[in-house]
Amino acid sequence: MAIMPITGTMTTTTARAAAGEITVEEFRQWMRRFDVNGDGHISREELRRAVRSIGSRFSGWRSGQWIRQADTNDDGLIDVDREIDNLIDYAKTKLGLKIVPC
Repeated sequence: MAIMPITGTMTTTTARAAAGEITVEEFRQWMRRFDVNGDGHISREELRRAVRSIGSRFSGWRSGQWIRQADTNDDGLIDVDREIDNLIDYAKTKLGLKIVPC
């Protein structure tokens, strides 16, 4: 499953993902592209857009489930710097992405 950039052009990250794996940092960068308001947090809707960008059907309910799994401080958001590891673990099992250390 490839991670496609918002613009639809191929990037190094996208090419690596298409080859079967991406790094933790590439995953973080992918999430940051969907942080529309630039606050360093991924909301339920931003997460939904990110997962849909790679061609997966992803409902608002399901994105809420992901947020609840990864959100350690219960603010309803994923902090890209502090809580992203929880989201990565969930993405590995639920999306089948191979995410490797940097």
